[in-house]
Amino acid sequence: MIVSLCVFGAIVLLIFGVPFWAAMGLGTVVILWLTDVLPLTLVGEALFEGVDSFALIAIPLFVLTGDAMVRSGLGIKLLNFAEATFGSFRSGFGTSTVMGCGLFACISGSDAADAAAVGRLTMARLQERGYPIDYACALVASGACTGILIPPSIAYIIIGLVLGISSSTLFQAAFLPGVMVLIAVMLTNAIINRIRNYEKSTGRFSFAVWRHALWDAKWGLSIPLIILGGIYSGIFTPTESAAIAVAVALVIGFIQKTLTLKDLPAMLGTSARVCGVVLPIIAVALLFSQALTVLDIPQTFVAWVMDFGVGYTEVVLLMLTILIIAGMFMETGPNIVVLGPLLLPLAQKVGMNEIHFCVFMITTLGLGFITPPFGLNLFVMSGLTRTPISAIARKAVPFVAAMILVSAIIGFVPALSMWGVTALKF
Repeated sequence: MIVSLCVFGAIVLLIFGVPFWAAMGLGTVVILWLTDVLPLTLVGEALFEGVDSFALIAIPLFVLTGDAMVRSGLGIKLLNFAEATFGSFRSGFGTSTVMGCGLFACISGSDAADAAAVGRLTMARLQERGYPIDYACALVASGACTGILIPPSIAYIIIGLVLGISSSTLFQAAFLPGVMVLIAVMLTNAIINRIRNYEKSTGRFSFAVWRHALWDAKWGLSIPLIILGGIYSGIFTPTESAAIAVAVALVIGFIQKTLTLKDLPAMLGTSARVCGVVLPIIAVALLFSQALTVLDIPQTFVAWVMDFGVGYTEVVLLMLTILIIAGMFMETGPNIVVLGPLLLPLAQKVGMNEIHFCVFMITTLGLGFITPPFGLNLFVMSGLTRTPISAIARKAVPFVAAMILVSAIIGFVPALSMWGVTALKF
């Protein structure tokens, strides 16, 4: 009852505009004070230890890498390569845009950064190809959902830290499910394009053009290859891989004279702002998770659910529903640290592997970036184009349905997640 009242109080504070870290932190302190499960004198130490992690250093480094890619012009070369690959399809540039989102996802690890970068580069060209602006915004917003689904991913770093699982292992498991979501968005766009007749590509695939685009994008493609190759081969940890990727991106930019030392303060400021948002949330949410564990709340929740006689199917559907609704109202980071420790014991109770659970959870939470009222990618695209969020959200409905289908498949087919753990080791 005490925990329920404190959580309700935190939700009320959120409704009145109090930042999540402050509302959650206040609620957690009240829980500790009323239950006396942990001394309040240890709160400061626990908050510091929550963010004193080598793995978290990767977050600002991946953001910095993505920023360097955009400022140096390597990003547009990646999109040109994607268009040379898929441009001959009937929905060629739309498909290329989604592929570009996937390539940026291999660098930045962030949905919002993915949407902003690709949106700036493609919106005008999408409209020139015949896509209405609201649908073009929905397409980019949906494709950018892969920012937390395709490794490297900030979300997988956080959930690995919270649940005590290697981020490298999660990156290996997440690759195929992330690609599945990318393909689902592409296919959905192709179907809608055929129905609505938005874009008709009349060109033919040219190997010479493709080879030229590949050569032009070689430095841009080298960044995701360094990140993923280093992690999957076991040569680098995610943090080390992120540091090397930043160094390579900056060196390329300086050599090509597309970056200067004057650009560094703004780039570092972007990374600092991301950390300023993420780290306080992680700190207070981990403290909240510790309090729940000491009070046996996860075990009580598992026992209550199992009393209904549910099995694997029912639990997967229940978690799918909870995660979709949670993603609609709260960003991924808080959802991970609050719901992860609560739902993992339930998943394990019905036989779901912890790695499979993490991939299923992150994939489902990815829907929250294109589902109102939170829908961060919707807000990003609305801000870029001044298109009403409601109009973008309506056009995103088919993409939401496709992603829900993929999430359900991932939940019911563990092999899709576990395959990568063994197959992506060189």
